[in-house]
Amino acid sequence: MKIEHLGIAVKSLETSDNLFARLLGEENYKQEAVEREGVTTSFYKVGDCKIELLEATNPESPIAKFLDKRGEGVHHIAFGVNDISAEITRLKDAGFTFVSEEPKAGADNKLVVFLHPRSTNGVLVELCQDI
Repeated sequence: MKIEHLGIAVKSLETSDNLFARLLGEENYKQEAVEREGVTTSFYKVGDCKIELLEATNPESPIAKFLDKRGEGVHHIAFGVNDISAEITRLKDAGFTFVSEEPKAGADNKLVVFLHPRSTNGVLVELCQDI
């Protein structure tokens, strides 16, 4: 397991892309819409990890609700895994709960699943596996 990326909820990708491009000294390498989740993402490489900026595309999306409740900021930490099904089983056996136990296609060619923050000290944790 490794830290794959940090997800940051933002109000405006345009504004935040400008900020992170200046901060990191390079442009994003990918921008992608995930319609099912009502979000547009923008990715930056930072060493062996990535930063994923997330902008809501509709007011009912999880990111829109997060922004309404907490404002801009860190939304989740994602861990890259080799076998997402085995990790789900291992973590369930260890007492963790999931938002959904069924992995689904996410941004950046990943299969993803989220652990519920109530079982991870209030931090939304994502597991992701390359598709």
